Amino acid sequence: MTAAAERDPGLQPERTRLAWRRTTLSATVVALLAGRQALHSGASPAGLVALALTVAAWLGFLTVAHLRVVRLGVARPEPLGPRGALAAALCTVAFAVFAAAMLF
Repeated sequence: MTAAAERDPGLQPERTRLAWRRTTLSATVVALLAGRQALHSGASPAGLVALALTVAAWLGFLTVAHLRVVRLGVARPEPLGPRGALAAALCTVAFAVFAAAMLF
């Protein structure tokens, strides 16, 4: 066996998995606070649309994070692909845009 095949991944994949879980928890809190804000302020049509879009972005981010956590479960995980990174970034930007829409 070569040295690359015997490589011990150490705790890096576990730390990355935990980071994805923390980020998913943060996104869940953001979605819940957005729901609370949209419903507490009188449930205007624009607020409900922003809330629905926030939930859609949260589900998208949850999917990306879950797939990443599952893929980190092997001894030699593959790096995050461009599509996954773009999806996570778009969901994050969407959270910010929808939050701004709820304020106005």
